[in-house]
Amino acid sequence: MKSDKPSNGASWGDVKAKLAHFDRDGLVGLVHDLCAASKDNQVFLHTRFELGGDGLAPYKATINRWLWPDTLRNQGVSVAKAKKAIADYKNAIGQPEGLAELMVFYCERASAFSIEVGLQDEAFFAALVRMFEQALQAIARLPDAQRPLLMQRLGAVCRASYSIGYGVGEAMSELLFEYGDDELPQSPQ
Repeated sequence: MKSDKPSNGASWGDVKAKLAHFDRDGLVGLVHDLCAASKDNQVFLHTRFELGGDGLAPYKATINRWLWPDTLRNQGVSVAKAKKAIADYKNAIGQPEGLAELMVFYCERASAFSIEVGLQDEAFFAALVRMFEQALQAIARLPDAQRPLLMQRLGAVCRASYSIGYGVGEAMSELLFEYGDDELPQSPQ
């Protein structure tokens, strides 16, 4: 069972008790310090309070960085760091349409990168298929009017993914069928 106490022995309850003694200016100062302490905190707060333009942009940039690295600069791929961007968005605001968009974007970038560089990494492909299914689940929870474009984009990912091999396109087709897409993408001939 996971404890709320970090390794230093303090718990959320301890922090909450200290916060109860802050006045408004003290809380504002603390949030300012958190915002200044790290880019991740800043992105979290801007997303939570819906500040700035496209709230998904920093999360998409992170996904793009880790799923389509600059191979000429010896940058590596990291499924975990790309997925963390989605988890961070969920923790910051977690709007269902934003989560679905990030999951579809993940699938688009992972599939396209695999095709572009001829990636042969079964663990990467398994993670792609799992995210594809999570995207379908997220889309299924959206209002009907928000689903078609996202489903079209996943259909395009599925069609393209047949060229990856390893059964990726076939697995995606099966998932599309399972989630009620009547027009299954076929392998490009």
